[in-house]
Amino acid sequence: MSKVLVVEDDVAFGTMLKTFLEKRDYKVSLVYSATDAFDKISKEKFDLVLTDVRLPDNDGHDILKDVKSKNPATQVIVMTSYAEISMAVQAMKEGAFDYVSKPFRPESILQTIENALETNEVAPVTTKKAKPAKKQKGILNENQDLVKGVSEASRRLNDYVELVAPTNMSVLITGESGTGKEQIAKSIHLQSKRHNAPFIAVDCGAIPKEIASSEFFGHIKGSFTGAINDKTGHFEAANGGTLFLDEIGNLTYELQVQLLRALQERRIKPVGSNTEVEVDIRVVTATNEDLSQAVKDGEFREDLYHRLNEFSIKVPALRERKEDLMLFANQFLNEANADLEKNVVGFTDEAIHAFRNYNWPGNLRELKNMVKRAVLLTRDELIPLKVLPHEIATATHSNNESDYGLFKNKNEEQLILDALEKTGGNKSKAARMLSIDRKTLYNKLKQYGIKL
Repeated sequence: MSKVLVVEDDVAFGTMLKTFLEKRDYKVSLVYSATDAFDKISKEKFDLVLTDVRLPDNDGHDILKDVKSKNPATQVIVMTSYAEISMAVQAMKEGAFDYVSKPFRPESILQTIENALETNEVAPVTTKKAKPAKKQKGILNENQDLVKGVSEASRRLNDYVELVAPTNMSVLITGESGTGKEQIAKSIHLQSKRHNAPFIAVDCGAIPKEIASSEFFGHIKGSFTGAINDKTGHFEAANGGTLFLDEIGNLTYELQVQLLRALQERRIKPVGSNTEVEVDIRVVTATNEDLSQAVKDGEFREDLYHRLNEFSIKVPALRERKEDLMLFANQFLNEANADLEKNVVGFTDEAIHAFRNYNWPGNLRELKNMVKRAVLLTRDELIPLKVLPHEIATATHSNNESDYGLFKNKNEEQLILDALEKTGGNKSKAARMLSIDRKTLYNKLKQYGIKL
């Protein structure tokens, strides 16, 4: 179990980060000042130190120097705001492994931490790592390279986004895990009248309930033990822009009440404060759960559900838009080349065939991770079948839930009925889904006595 020291003067954020990493089997120590960090480093040996670049009593540079002087093999990652990028770059020249720019979601730092822990070499005193750093800096700008897709499902999705984006309606985005719900939320924001204002993304499942109110609404210094500074909550940080709440179904009932009140009154009150703050935000939420069923089960407030669900968008699974598969794969290939400083040109025919046979239960997230892994392992210009994970390399059409190819399945009639149901009875779309022409479809309808 890797030992990690987190140095963060924002108590709520530090606690959230500690909880998040502990759930992923890291042994985490948390301190709120440079003084406490120096004390910890002198007594214990850590595999990795994650430190804010600015602290009340010192800064991350001195912590970095102290760590490297006592144990050069310990990796250091610095956390910084966008205004302090130059300080972070300087820290990397002094031996830091990388830096991450705030605000960020905990998931976004996992890969950086794993990469740091896998690096056994002692970081040199001077190093050029600006390129990986830019990757972290662009966390909130990934949507600029969003591939829209050409499938019927993707076109319908894009139409919905373009329709609702210019409005101020609250949007509920549903879909399986890994389908890119946050990217859709960013697309809505960037196409809205609020595009020049902040886009703040919050993972509701990663916030400990003890500090949830502080995270959303902020707190004032001294309002509770450990509140050594004022804190701006997500609502106020998103003022004028868009607040994206991912996995909204994970909110506690108490926080659901507070959230409903904030949305109704457009005012929030930081923890420990007697003064209300006016906020002007648009709320976009996402979930991979059935919120309507949660309402029926009494686990989610019905009034909050209707306020969040003024307009709903369902993001299709990757298996439902196979025409887009290689568009996404090539986009992820370009990103992986840039991240890993490689120049892989494309995929072999065998690899593409395996891609098309696989069902992609992890959707776009699984595809992106797999492509990056394949780029790392590939030594030639084209990604070969042998570097793909076993379950993808050996996939057959029988694994594909959306294989609508006729004459390969005994239950042709059911395949046709399924396609017609999914397309709302549109025979042209159903024919495209079945990979046949309209004449063949009409003949099959007549053969099976299917009447529309």
